[in-house]
Amino acid sequence: MKTINELQLAKELIKFPSITPTDAGVMGHLEKKLKSLGFKTKVLTFAEKNTKPVKNLYARLGTKGPNLCFAGHLDVVPPGNIKDWTIKPFKPAIKKGHLIGRGANDMKSSIAAFVSAVSKYISENKPNGSISLLITGDEEGVAINGTKKVVEYLKKKKEKIDFCIVGEPTNPSKLGEMIKIGRRGSMNGKLTINGVQGHVAYPHRAKNPVTTLIKIFNEFKKIKLDKGTKDFQPSNLEITRINIDNNADNVIPALASGTFNVRFNNKHSSNSIKTKLNKIIKKVTSKDKVKFEMNYRVSGEAFLSKPNSTTYMVRDVIKKITKINPKLSTTGGTSDARFIRKISPCLEFGLVGKTMHKIDEAVSLTDLKKLTQIYQNILKKYFN
Repeated sequence: MKTINELQLAKELIKFPSITPTDAGVMGHLEKKLKSLGFKTKVLTFAEKNTKPVKNLYARLGTKGPNLCFAGHLDVVPPGNIKDWTIKPFKPAIKKGHLIGRGANDMKSSIAAFVSAVSKYISENKPNGSISLLITGDEEGVAINGTKKVVEYLKKKKEKIDFCIVGEPTNPSKLGEMIKIGRRGSMNGKLTINGVQGHVAYPHRAKNPVTTLIKIFNEFKKIKLDKGTKDFQPSNLEITRINIDNNADNVIPALASGTFNVRFNNKHSSNSIKTKLNKIIKKVTSKDKVKFEMNYRVSGEAFLSKPNSTTYMVRDVIKKITKINPKLSTTGGTSDARFIRKISPCLEFGLVGKTMHKIDEAVSLTDLKKLTQIYQNILKKYFN
């Protein structure tokens, strides 16, 4: 059987301008490659009300257990100002030992490395179990028509995944430094205060909503959520925007709104934080005699995938190839592991994340080769 070269496939995948949630044909291209290796594939398209349809792919090689799954996303963030790039973002090029292109780092090259590793592994071995891929086109966007929906589909189909590796770029500066075994939760909030418009010279005839909003946000910033845990960094709340639709300097506005984000560890749930914040809002607004509207959007709860024998096996493989002992960490933003962990133990390990979402996003060719070796060795160890 002909094996697949990781660099060649990475280049092919980057050529598709799959800016989230647009597919641009990339899912079909990957599906063809997997079919050529003997995978049974299913493209799953989901579209919630008022959202664009998203293509996802679930592919499996083999029918018996255990089922080792690799998960990732083929959607990318917009390239930004194309004039700032040294190449065309969707025309990958090699410069100074690096492959440059949008998605090179986050995370088309990781997917190419895994497919290449599978092709090399099955050319010499028959896996004692199954290998699967769960690939989404909705990780960089709102993430409602992607992995979340695929996980629900797999649950319904009673499809068992025994362990999952998410190929996100987890390493801060060197390949082999970090495996992610959990993530903090993330919640956005939007608070709107209704005041009474009036002339600034006659404040007694008006009710300034900005005053109340600032009081509440000041109280929010005084909260010390926790000091962190042995697995997690401390939780933090950050004010991200204050909006006042008022173009006149002599008018007290009628409305003021602000948004904030809370990153929280497993000492809290989104509900326990909402309770804490709502108490402050009600206390201040009732004292100021103003009405308010509060909306929350939870991206994910905090989670920790308890390390098991597979986690330690993966760590040993990485250490052997990179000569670095990877740290088991929970730092960083949210990832699709927050959905997958509901059906399978998982960890995240991929490339160095220094250039993700940046101009001239790039991956070192040496790292790409090593990552393919790591994934290939994980397959060997897992099925032997």
